[in-house]
Amino acid sequence: MVTTTTRPNLAPAFTRGETQEALRERAWAVAARVTDPEIPVLTILDLGVLRDVKIGDGTVEVFITPTYSGCPAMQVIALNIESSLEEAGFGLARITSVLSPAWTTDWISADGKAKLKRYGIAPPTDAGPRVARFGEEAVACPHCGATDTTRISEFGSTACKALWRCNACKEPFDYFKCI
Repeated sequence: MVTTTTRPNLAPAFTRGETQEALRERAWAVAARVTDPEIPVLTILDLGVLRDVKIGDGTVEVFITPTYSGCPAMQVIALNIESSLEEAGFGLARITSVLSPAWTTDWISADGKAKLKRYGIAPPTDAGPRVARFGEEAVACPHCGATDTTRISEFGSTACKALWRCNACKEPFDYFKCI
């Protein structure tokens, strides 16, 4: 399933004599700097939400994949991409949500995982399907690094995170769930 939104062309032609590839690279760089409204230390590139950018017929089309179906942040992300492209001189922007393949935490970059940890959110582990077969995963506390942690709630500050507590330092923390 693909959802597309298009805003009217509000800026002058954006070509500036650039090749299609140079335009694409510039549009990609602009879109890649857009941050996640729920976790502002992450860009949509860090998060793996930015999938592709295409240039054609005087428009920029940006393809994004939501972290889960119905993620409320996606509308804000789409608006922020459109605004950023407009500010950079790209007039007509088309934002296309691509639901297949479904987003996975495997798409979060190593830099993104490090940013999550520094922000106080435990990044997803690489346990994946093994956890479902063999029980609870060990989640390291982003504050002190201890693995003696307990899940308090399957849902944290957002649906994509769970609430955990460190038994060593006693601090609560969000854990970005493996999807």
